[in-house]
Amino acid sequence: MEKIASFTVNHLELYPGVYVSRKDKVGAETITTFDLRMTTPNKEPVMNTAEIHTMEHLGATFLRNDPDYKDQTIYFGPMGCRTGFYLVLAGNLNSEDILDLLKRMYKFMADFEGEIPGATAHDCGNYLDQNLPMANLLAKKYLTEVLENITKDRMTYPED
Repeated sequence: MEKIASFTVNHLELYPGVYVSRKDKVGAETITTFDLRMTTPNKEPVMNTAEIHTMEHLGATFLRNDPDYKDQTIYFGPMGCRTGFYLVLAGNLNSEDILDLLKRMYKFMADFEGEIPGATAHDCGNYLDQNLPMANLLAKKYLTEVLENITKDRMTYPED
């Protein structure tokens, strides 16, 4: 079997950033998948499921309510390796195109207080697995250490 594209990225040289993972055509529409890499693979500890789950609830809620991107949002969810998230948007986009959106979303997650949207037994299949304080901390870290000062090398996958 052929390796899928995301398994061909050199994870030994990959650092936190905002990368275009792939672009796909669905009919006439281009769908862009972004790799929102929050931790350095194989060098930093991965994020725990509770904070990832909380960030998924907060991020998805933010995106589905954003006046500019709600109709372009296809998916927001965690990577299986727990080093970041995938964001799938309709449109032929580049990392630079969504930096403002990401800054607003991660600020929302960093500052969020109160009841986590959708974190009830009725709304979620694992509603008890949440950690808002850690989600706030990780969102703030990504916002301040990556998004607010991002450089070109953190928006292009490393060459192998």
